[in-house]
Amino acid sequence: QVQLVESGGGLVQAGGSLRLSCAASRRTFSRYAMGWFRQAPGKEREFVATISWSGGNIDYTDSVKGRFTISRDNAKNTVYLQLMSLKAEDTAVYYCAVSRMTIGSPRLEALYDYWGQGTQVTVSS
Repeated sequence: QVQLVESGGGLVQAGGSLRLSCAASRRTFSRYAMGWFRQAPGKEREFVATISWSGGNIDYTDSVKGRFTISRDNAKNTVYLQLMSLKAEDTAVYYCAVSRMTIGSPRLEALYDYWGQGTQVTVSS
């Protein structure tokens, strides 16, 4: 069982920045792709970003390209999501997840087996 703990969320003004962190409880997490998803009030959870185990493959949903950056530090069992130029529509609970994939960087929720509890990001306009 892998436990994931997110941190770094908060309240920020539009145009501001935040850095989310997700720490995994097991070192074996470094073998798998990691992802960030978010769920806004009244909406379904959606894909945000994903990174392969090596960091060599990265993918973003179109709405965050150029503003968000995903990265990972396998030595620290941690994945990060840097959020910049935040907009009101970025307001959501952000979740990190561990995929079962050892190659590539999947977008599909069904390919992720372990999830964190979520961290709230609120952007005021």
